[in-house]
Amino acid sequence: MKRNRRVKILATLGPASSDEAMIRKLHEAGADVFRINMSHADHDLMRELVRRIRSVEAAVGRPIGILADLQGPKLRVGKFAEGKVDLQPGDEITLDDNPEPGDRDRVYLPHPEILEAVQVGHRLLIDDGRLELVCVAADKHGLRCRVVAGTRISDRKGVSLPDTELATGALTDKDRRDLDAVLAEGVDWVALSFIQRPDDLAEARKIARGRAFLLSKIEKPQAVERLDEIIELSDALMVARGDLGVELPLEAVPGIQKRITRAARKAGKPVVVATQMLESMISAPVPTRAEVSDVSIAVYEGADAVMLSAESAAGAYPVEAVATMNRIAERVEKDPLYPGIIFAQRPAPEATGADAVSLAARQMAETLGVSVIVTYTATGTSGLRTARERPQIPILALSPVLATARRLSLVWGLDCVVTEDAQSLDDMVDKACRIAVEQRYARAGERLIVTAGVPLRTPGATNMLRIAYIGSDGLSAV
Repeated sequence: MKRNRRVKILATLGPASSDEAMIRKLHEAGADVFRINMSHADHDLMRELVRRIRSVEAAVGRPIGILADLQGPKLRVGKFAEGKVDLQPGDEITLDDNPEPGDRDRVYLPHPEILEAVQVGHRLLIDDGRLELVCVAADKHGLRCRVVAGTRISDRKGVSLPDTELATGALTDKDRRDLDAVLAEGVDWVALSFIQRPDDLAEARKIARGRAFLLSKIEKPQAVERLDEIIELSDALMVARGDLGVELPLEAVPGIQKRITRAARKAGKPVVVATQMLESMISAPVPTRAEVSDVSIAVYEGADAVMLSAESAAGAYPVEAVATMNRIAERVEKDPLYPGIIFAQRPAPEATGADAVSLAARQMAETLGVSVIVTYTATGTSGLRTARERPQIPILALSPVLATARRLSLVWGLDCVVTEDAQSLDDMVDKACRIAVEQRYARAGERLIVTAGVPLRTPGATNMLRIAYIGSDGLSAV
């Protein structure tokens, strides 16, 4: 299904969108990639969702990406004897290693790694920041904290640590089991939660062994501080604004979103903007004007994808939410100001042959007014470098590898088609012309540009650019 936009839509599946008929409707409404949240899906449900997505993929004849989002470490306080306690700013409460039910003076914190890492002066945010504490005394058995803001703490509320870097990695035992399970089902992307440092990706990459691409969710201040290092080791990034807005001042999040988006684009890595994009559509058939502007900003910024969470997973209007996001993206990309904004944000090309070829393809395509840029990509590298240039000409990505086409469904501007492997350079150009005509990107008598790596099937070697004329038979003409 050919889209009329470049930015991609990532839709989360859940109770409101788990059956195959609904997944088909979401895809037809505009969803390009589906997210399975492993915080809520067990392995049996995950396998069934993958099967249903693949069934829809077969029915529509277009590659569909699947992203499995690992839960990551969930830090929570224990329980209280009465379920909750009321506090006032200035009061003190201890978080300790005593498993007894808590009271007005103390509560169990079942995370020794926190007790070992938090120092005097560090903040602890409880229940998404509704209660703010600051540590005034610390040892390995407890943290004495003063209440800075908020008035209540109750059973099993989450703990965020904006000032503390934990020694533990991003993968929990549950994550390792989940990672093995989703890799066995052939998911295309794995999202890693609560990344703090580049080393947090090492274990997941060792387990994945190239079977899926890794997406790092940037949701902690520590990750923002080491963003460039994390980008280098990641295959993609997500601006996870929910937790960013808890651990950092809310007013800082928009600037961080722009920083992450531009840094990822400079590196040629896909970037997803997520959290509360159309939040009101969980219960309403139309979004707020502010939400429309929020989605628009991400599109103007050149994000590869925008994501729906509860809107499509548990909301009352999942199809409407996807369709609304689709319409917003289409309208933004038709705005006469859009090309200029995208052009102004273009990063300088890296000093590599692949970037030079991709830059030349974009410049030649726009100068000559060709119909489409066709990039032949077995590993995805050629497609990623072409998308990095954000050309105003459509991009058709051809791949003989289904897994590659599915992974590239997350990438800005790439319309992915699976085709038989080319036998020669001439065969590849003929395939590009024929498929461009079949997909209604070009007609006989028009020109297109083809990029690829030569020799064929050489990973990461984008080094060929060719202008092709389409003959009356739909193949390349001299």
